[in-house]
Amino acid sequence: MGLDVWLMFSLAYLVTTLSPGPNVLLVVKNSFQYGWQSAFVTVLGNLSCQFVIVCLVAIGVGELLEQLPIWFTVMKVLGGAYLIYLGFKSLRADGRSNLSLPDKTGRQTQFSSRKRYTEAFLVSASNPKTLIFLSAFLPQFINAERSHLEQFGVMYVSICVIVACVHLGYAMLMSRVGQRFLARDIERKISKVSGGLFITMGGGVLLSQRG
Repeated sequence: MGLDVWLMFSLAYLVTTLSPGPNVLLVVKNSFQYGWQSAFVTVLGNLSCQFVIVCLVAIGVGELLEQLPIWFTVMKVLGGAYLIYLGFKSLRADGRSNLSLPDKTGRQTQFSSRKRYTEAFLVSASNPKTLIFLSAFLPQFINAERSHLEQFGVMYVSICVIVACVHLGYAMLMSRVGQRFLARDIERKISKVSGGLFITMGGGVLLSQRG
């Protein structure tokens, strides 16, 4: 992959990453509730799913999914339902700060890295159109005369850097906001807003078409 092609790819992916979506919303919500350090776990879960998706794109699964309406429907129903579940879960939150403190055994009493990682992985996987989009997006930057494995590897590393920088930037910003406005009513409002957005995004996934 030439430098000019890599720069075009990086700029295009940066623009898509800056656009608010379920992954950004999850990072913002977790950062406000648990502090910006929680974003590392959230980003790791997201990038783990992105790795799986890039591998699937490399072997052509995205194109196969586009040709199989039943699998696309199954995936979007499961993904949309999960986002709606997160939305209702957030709406039911009592608005209290969930910043974790270690107990006598040294374990975190409220913040669970495993739960946040799994949640981020599932949110990233919730929209089947992501696979179809990347199946159309990534190959545009592939040079057929060079190793595809190497080029997909470069693109994935670039995705990791872009996503980490953007999401951690959002996380640090929201953590600062959270530190200035730790009132209970503010946290409750954040929970309600994020819950409504998750439900809206879940509905969007359920109503989405393959095209």
